[in-house]
Amino acid sequence: MKTFLLVLLTGILAIPGLAQSGAAGIRFEENTTWQQVLAKAKKENKYVFVDAYTTWCGPCKYMAKNIFTQPDVGEFFNDRFINLKVQLDTTRNDNEEVKRWYKDAHDIMVNYSVRVFPTYLFIAPDGRLVHRAVGASQGPAFIAKAKNALDPEKQYYTLKTLYDKGDRTPAMLKNLCLAAQEAYDMDMVAVYSDAYFATQSNLLSEENIRLLTQFTSSTVDTGFVLMVKHAERFNQVMGQGYAEKTTRMLVLQEELWPAMRAGAAVDWEGMRKRVERRYPERKDIVPYGQLFYYQQTGDWEKFPTAAVAFMKEYGNTLDAGDLNSMAWAIFQHCEDMNCIREAIQWSKKAATSSQLAAYYDTYAGLLYKSGQKDEALQVQEQAIALAKASGTDIVDDLESRLSQMKKGEKTW
Repeated sequence: MKTFLLVLLTGILAIPGLAQSGAAGIRFEENTTWQQVLAKAKKENKYVFVDAYTTWCGPCKYMAKNIFTQPDVGEFFNDRFINLKVQLDTTRNDNEEVKRWYKDAHDIMVNYSVRVFPTYLFIAPDGRLVHRAVGASQGPAFIAKAKNALDPEKQYYTLKTLYDKGDRTPAMLKNLCLAAQEAYDMDMVAVYSDAYFATQSNLLSEENIRLLTQFTSSTVDTGFVLMVKHAERFNQVMGQGYAEKTTRMLVLQEELWPAMRAGAAVDWEGMRKRVERRYPERKDIVPYGQLFYYQQTGDWEKFPTAAVAFMKEYGNTLDAGDLNSMAWAIFQHCEDMNCIREAIQWSKKAATSSQLAAYYDTYAGLLYKSGQKDEALQVQEQAIALAKASGTDIVDDLESRLSQMKKGEKTW
């Protein structure tokens, strides 16, 4: 009897379609064509969700394995969308189903201008592309993207049409900026955000500062200009050192990154003259660029001296993350006790201001390296307590280093 019931149950589960009905995660259409998908969406009055992916895309694989399979994600998408996965690259390992989609996949990539992966396309029941989103995200954020796709006040291409027809109302423009950013249409983000901020009488309100920081990606953006002029106000809203850090990185993005990517020698003096001519009040930018350069290229002979000099002059412009990063580099690569003692102060400030276990670990390591073993053990205990309280996964590493310290072993 047991054998018969097991065979019967196996047979039932093998019936096409029945096994999927209770399955978790998004159910994607199979053995179909693009035209059939569009026809089904029109007949059932449902939107189409298209996961446009490639086989080499890491975030695509992450979403397929970890997010599309979640029950709450599946419940939301299966109820509201006709779901489709489309592979947009070709490989020698493609199966017959993928090969049958080669032409449609090519047309989708060209007609919908898919340039980054993963791209998510949302198509209305009447066949119009109304929204797009890109990139990996956690389940709740991914569902939020899909909710935007169902809301005409959030749909990127619906809002874009209103803009093209002359709508410049603040609420519409704000939603359009956010939708353009979600769609990764970065050229248009600048256009739409400029239009939105032109409607605002107070650009330094908390809401507008948060939007300005969200839409600032180059030195020509409105947010960058305002951050340079009103750093204190931006720091009040976004946190100590935010304006200095953001503007510094945007300048270096244009001045230093191209040379580093090309592997070319850096003309530090020429860069200093250009930057100080444009931003005379920001003499910290190029010295910080040198520190970053030494870290990235592993020039640990020059880094310690440059770090100590920078900190004495501009240390108050750094946030806890930068302070910890510099202190950790010193801990790992510097043997000069004067330098290590300087780094202890940076690390202490980063740890006490942030209350993060990893930063206390850096602080303890520097104390230990300087010979202050008792103080180091106390601080490492604090790091472990913080890690346990916050539920982070570094407790074992911290306890291992504590054990090494107690034994007098080297930890760097």
